[in-house]
Amino acid sequence: MRIVVTGASGNVGTALLRRLTAPDSGHQVIGVVRRPPRPAGVYANVQWRKLDLAGPDASGELRTILDGCDVVVHLAWGFQPTRNTRYLTRVGVGGTTAVVEAAHAAAVGHLLHMSSVGTYAAGRYGRRVDETWPHTGIATSPYSRDKAAAEALLDDYERRHGDAGVPVTRMRPGFIVQRAAASGLMRYALPGYVPMLAVPLLPVLPLDRRLRIPLIHADDVAEAFVRAIERRATGPFNLAAEPPLDRDDVAEVLGAKAIHVPSGLLGALVDVSWRARLQPIDRGWLDMAFSVPLLDCARAGDKLDWHPQWSSLAALADVLKGVGQQAHTESPPLRRRSMVEQARRDLTQGLLTTRRLP
Repeated sequence: MRIVVTGASGNVGTALLRRLTAPDSGHQVIGVVRRPPRPAGVYANVQWRKLDLAGPDASGELRTILDGCDVVVHLAWGFQPTRNTRYLTRVGVGGTTAVVEAAHAAAVGHLLHMSSVGTYAAGRYGRRVDETWPHTGIATSPYSRDKAAAEALLDDYERRHGDAGVPVTRMRPGFIVQRAAASGLMRYALPGYVPMLAVPLLPVLPLDRRLRIPLIHADDVAEAFVRAIERRATGPFNLAAEPPLDRDDVAEVLGAKAIHVPSGLLGALVDVSWRARLQPIDRGWLDMAFSVPLLDCARAGDKLDWHPQWSSLAALADVLKGVGQQAHTESPPLRRRSMVEQARRDLTQGLLTTRRLP
């Protein structure tokens, strides 16, 4: 098949390319990204197209790229700069609009959209929900609001076009990790002045004892996408590993001592430090971690015959091992994290949370 993947050089995109470009796959893969990677390793057997989905004519440019393609997998999303939420919305919601419009105009056979557990409303923290739970997001999280808005666009598209429209699949995974993404994840999560190697050496873990979140390895997310493509399976699918991750699990994998700090106090500290530009994560991410439900993945098991191969603990250990190794890839989003580079960009382009582009 001819498959177009937006955001193909990111965390999930890299894992998906490992499957779609395998020697026996037979697929022609076109990667649509803002910053094409050097064609090496897993990125070598991909036709790269440079396109910023936040641009004013993204839909028209994408329409040309999608001409004659069988499947489009929409993974592109923005996580920084957290203070420029207008840009992040243009990437996430505006980019999804561009993909849907272009896919419809090109009469693409199948659209797969990367949603998230963050699309779900609060109300069942620590308990499982299936795909019928309201996908209206967490109001205090810009990321969650945009994920919910993107799904609302898909709802509207399906109402307007019904069976005459492009068939749509929505993947709703928990928090996604893998070793190869360690540098990329830490670039967006750690202050530039904190070395990655400090993370595995943390002696204590100050977190609320109530923490229970769904986690999943990127390889298992990629497998779900491949199975949905092969089966032409549509609709929403929850994706998460077992068991749900709690505070003590995180402390055990880190080898740190867990200390109870109420989420409200943690939220206030995160907010103050973010506003003081001491660290790059806004409070919305913490609010989401203590609001989103756990995931019932029975539908993925039934319709896709999908079962995660990585446990949540193994997935967390994999990415933390990557942090200790400063793991990275040839992709710009997943490149090696360099404190020198971050300091240079902070001085020349502005802080990560405020600069025009991440």
